[in-house]
Amino acid sequence: GPRQVASLLGCDNDDLIFTSGGTEANNHAIKGVAIAYRARGNHIITSAVEHPAVTEVCHYLEGQGFRVTYLPVDEYGIVEVSQVEEALTEETLLVTIMHANNEVGTIEPIAEIAQAAHRCGALVHADCAQSVGKIPVKVDDLGVDLLSIAGHKLYAPKGIGALYIRPGVKLEKLMHGANHEQNRRAGTENVIEMAGLGMACELIELKLPAYAGHMRQMRDRLEQGLQGLNCDVRINGHPDKRLPNTTSVSFRGLEADRLLANLLTVAASAGAACHSDQVEVSHVLAAMNVPLEYAMGNFALFRGTLYHLGRNRPGGGRGWRRGWRVDQRPGNRRLKITNKEHECSQTRLAFMSCHPFGREV
Repeated sequence: GPRQVASLLGCDNDDLIFTSGGTEANNHAIKGVAIAYRARGNHIITSAVEHPAVTEVCHYLEGQGFRVTYLPVDEYGIVEVSQVEEALTEETLLVTIMHANNEVGTIEPIAEIAQAAHRCGALVHADCAQSVGKIPVKVDDLGVDLLSIAGHKLYAPKGIGALYIRPGVKLEKLMHGANHEQNRRAGTENVIEMAGLGMACELIELKLPAYAGHMRQMRDRLEQGLQGLNCDVRINGHPDKRLPNTTSVSFRGLEADRLLANLLTVAASAGAACHSDQVEVSHVLAAMNVPLEYAMGNFALFRGTLYHLGRNRPGGGRGWRRGWRVDQRPGNRRLKITNKEHECSQTRLAFMSCHPFGREV
């Protein structure tokens, strides 16, 4: 386990501790630095598009007397390095910015942010839960002092994660007890899931270029199909600096919950919750200033390494194993999408998912 994870990240085995997941890793990194270095300052910098596993920790620390700066992002969800530089002070202990966004897939300039933070003596933490397994992630390339990963994001079991700690960085312990994990995290190690995370990392290190190329092909094919629909469609996130598996799509004037309710074979995450008197928009889309008429019709789709396009089956016919399809041909299931300005009629959104052994479900 540790050897394989360390090899993927480009660090030593002793630089890692294993956790119950990405949330614990983020908590340990942020709280651990804040408490260990509190005598030196009380300022933390983060962004407006972080995962709750970071933002909720920052909110907690604000209640403990720490000052937190939440940096804005541009229309693509990118944190500008110049904004980090302007926010840094002598009191800044930590800059914590995600490597890639979990909703829109935008990749942040972590290496440049780390250089700016280190010039002011601040430590840098990157939440890499979303990026590991999709793009190369090496601790020295990013220049970070702390790095979190979540096992289930890269085909390891749920309930396992890891935290990289650069040698010399002090962290206050969150768990107290026996001296497990080099006396940095008490509690009996989850050896079975550590082995699962290790194997997942080994496969990624061996096959990442193929995995990433395949996911990018799937993503691009999906987005081409969506943009070919007779609707006003917007793809969110940076067009180039984006994870190869992530699509955040918005349909203007539609409600995501109602749209997804009609797509029974799709597993997707809605970016807005529409109620009778209000629309609750994702904080990521809000920070990116996505117009409300698009944000309310947003959902995210993710591809994995096991998904592939259709291939011919013996005896004829077209199979879609563990994949998806978007077309506009009339079919058995027709989804009519209508608003004041746009109408997608006689349209079949056939996101077909199939049983691993070829039986359609």
